[in-house]
Amino acid sequence: ANCKQHTETMAICRHLPAFFLGAALLLTRFSHSGALSLHAGPSTMPSSSVDRRSLSRSRFLSSAAGSIFTAASACSVLGGSAEECHARDLLKGIVPGKSAVGDNPRYLDYELEMKYGEDKGNPRTRGMLVRRFTGDSTPYSFPVRPVRLVKEWPEKPPFGKEDFMRADEQDDSSFYTVPRLVYHIDEPAVASLTQYYRKNIPPGSAVLDICSSWVSHYPLEFPKIMKRISATGMNPLELKFNDQLDDFAARDLNVEPKLPYDDNTFDFVTCVVSIDYLIHPIEVLKEVNRVLKPGGKVILSQSNRCFPSKAISMWLKMNDRQHLELINGYLKYAGGYKDAVEAFDITAEGPSQISFDPMFIVQAEKA
Repeated sequence: ANCKQHTETMAICRHLPAFFLGAALLLTRFSHSGALSLHAGPSTMPSSSVDRRSLSRSRFLSSAAGSIFTAASACSVLGGSAEECHARDLLKGIVPGKSAVGDNPRYLDYELEMKYGEDKGNPRTRGMLVRRFTGDSTPYSFPVRPVRLVKEWPEKPPFGKEDFMRADEQDDSSFYTVPRLVYHIDEPAVASLTQYYRKNIPPGSAVLDICSSWVSHYPLEFPKIMKRISATGMNPLELKFNDQLDDFAARDLNVEPKLPYDDNTFDFVTCVVSIDYLIHPIEVLKEVNRVLKPGGKVILSQSNRCFPSKAISMWLKMNDRQHLELINGYLKYAGGYKDAVEAFDITAEGPSQISFDPMFIVQAEKA
């Protein structure tokens, strides 16, 4: 996308339809007891240190909903606002006077334009605003608490076909056709994951994010200091919006659990709150092992949110601790990883009395 300065008003954003707002923002949260509750994400959005214009919540929500409505057609990213240029520069680490961490803003607000209908001879554009959590400049703290994995798995996988069944067995491509430019975990959970990546993925690494989307939750400086950042995911438009990627490939790993990369390519593979959707998780983790370099690590993060219609059956019957044990079992049956699989509770802490989304890590090293 070409960045350019422009001083036009954002009236177009105010007039975007909001038809799918509720469906796009409504997420399902599982409590530790397994009971279902509905959650629509954070209800307040402090003003950004990047966008110096007044950005009202109503304008933000209406434009986000409009983007979801219009993106159902084939779309391409066009130019951007001054704020978008500034955000992209921050991602590349080249803004004068900005350090890699200490001066990073808490939020980045993007004003994007999408063009569609060219193939039908009726090209139109729509503007939208998206807000990204950087994981920095927050009031939260990020303890890392080891979790001991104790379940002993039998020699052969004990799973049956019914364990991987889902309430919605239709083609996943139709479910993910409309891009969801929203977060599926709250800001404290995003920030804890971002800080964990910063501390555990060294500069110069080649990184792959599987089951990715419009954000990968990597620190702002990663595009500048990493050797390569690649991704696979369901929705190519979401991946195109992901400013941190050097390259991406749209892949449905439930249809073909293969990664389009050579052996021994990456130092790290990450997967954020998505392994619960995989119906071939062992095969996918075999592929992850194949593309990892010797000594490379896979970092699987998990919370307690999901789309219940797309999560596998046995996942919905488990609590957070059982999820970690299950992922450990997947890694065991995939093979090629060292036995010392590590698990951590990295749930953020902060001044608010409201509980945050939990965040857990399971990571393994290629043997």
